[in-house]
Amino acid sequence: MSTGVEIEEKVRGAWLDGVNPVTKLLLALLLSVPLFASIDVVSGLVAIGLQLLCLPLTGLRLSTVLRRMLPIVIFAPVAGLSMLLYAEPAGRIYWSFGFATISEDSVSLAIAVSLRVLALGLPTILLFGRTDPTELADALAQVAKLPSRFVLGVLAGTRMLGLFLDDWRTMGLARRARGVGDRGALRRFFSMAFVLLVFAVRRGTKLAMAMEARGFGSGIQRTWSRPSQLHARDGVALLGGAVIMALALAAAVALGTFRFVWS
Repeated sequence: MSTGVEIEEKVRGAWLDGVNPVTKLLLALLLSVPLFASIDVVSGLVAIGLQLLCLPLTGLRLSTVLRRMLPIVIFAPVAGLSMLLYAEPAGRIYWSFGFATISEDSVSLAIAVSLRVLALGLPTILLFGRTDPTELADALAQVAKLPSRFVLGVLAGTRMLGLFLDDWRTMGLARRARGVGDRGALRRFFSMAFVLLVFAVRRGTKLAMAMEARGFGSGIQRTWSRPSQLHARDGVALLGGAVIMALALAAAVALGTFRFVWS
């Protein structure tokens, strides 16, 4: 269910709305893959900063981006924990116990890895925060030339995600109304997850039968009501992504913090 703020964001036009969804997929890779070349703090910070400067082009509010980034922010320190404890010790040793050692170098690596997780997740939120699943399916079929049966299946599955969230919210409210939703959080989670799984199987079966009855699995060449094409704006978007990555890696090299991932 969309909030009033999210509906208002979708109504307002944004520069990124004119970029083809397939270009957005390529742009997400362009803003992510080069970051694997180095594990350092500078390139991650520069990449995050430059991407946030492009926020007005996305049409999203900063509060919306921060809210959607919250799960990634929570997970990022967990990803850096292994580097903190088990990276090869170097520099000053702060703490050691068994195989776990916290050193000056492992601390910097843990911070760099945590920033990498944020830098990898941010482009997806910025690029696809306003992308309509139907437009994405049109682009995958017409521009990327993926099989229509696969594309329509992905579209149907994407449409079901919102229903799953509504089902989860409704089950939680129903359990609280019966007085069984205030205790045993772990038990309640697994119980609701099992019920949601049953709902998903039943709904998926009905959806597959309905799509089959309407000829979605016939194998006949399909036509598309809305054309999806590439424009000059797509090239500008890719060029901008390349500039962001070049500046991020160049800043790390200039400051002497660039560390090749296999070094």
